[in-house]
Amino acid sequence: MENLRYMRSATFRFLDFEYFSIMPDSTNMRIPLRAPVFHTKFPNCFRVILKAVSFEEKKQRMRVVIQRVSRASVTVRETVVASIGSGLLVLLGIEDADTPDDGAWLCKKIAQLRIFPDEEGVMNRSLLDTGGEALVVSQFTLHAQTKKGNRPSYIRASKPEKAIPLYETFCEQLESELGKPVGQGVFGAHMDVELVNDGPVTIWIDTQNKE
Repeated sequence: MENLRYMRSATFRFLDFEYFSIMPDSTNMRIPLRAPVFHTKFPNCFRVILKAVSFEEKKQRMRVVIQRVSRASVTVRETVVASIGSGLLVLLGIEDADTPDDGAWLCKKIAQLRIFPDEEGVMNRSLLDTGGEALVVSQFTLHAQTKKGNRPSYIRASKPEKAIPLYETFCEQLESELGKPVGQGVFGAHMDVELVNDGPVTIWIDTQNKE
């Protein structure tokens, strides 16, 4: 078991363990498993079979792509529905595991993220420091799965009945953090999103890894 603890902390530290079985190395028994299986031998001649779930199979939770822009706008049916000057364009992907707590953590991070230049040109100022604007656009394709075939699967993305309330709450939370209104796209609509990426600066954050 000491070896098993070591293996968990080292070799397989990036995996979630659901169960394991220990059996003599000489056995021919095979256990049906539905996920990738990893085998390893220890000095005591026991084989440890582990059912593991890789990162790709784990839920990634709420995620955003943040772009620093000099300007950005959203047009729906030839009508501009939202536009901002210098600030951040936030593409937001929501899945069923998400909660308002995920949005609250992200909004605080977005407001305080120091990715704007100071007087010396160093990225040392936040959206709060600059007084810049924010535009939030729903983006279910951030949860695309591309492992199988060439047509992405979006099964992880939340359906509108779940996603719309969280999207609206997210916008309210970001407005609260910034102390000003936030531009919004139109959920579920076909949108033309125009932007001038300033830098370019593009950052990906999700609430599973919090990094």
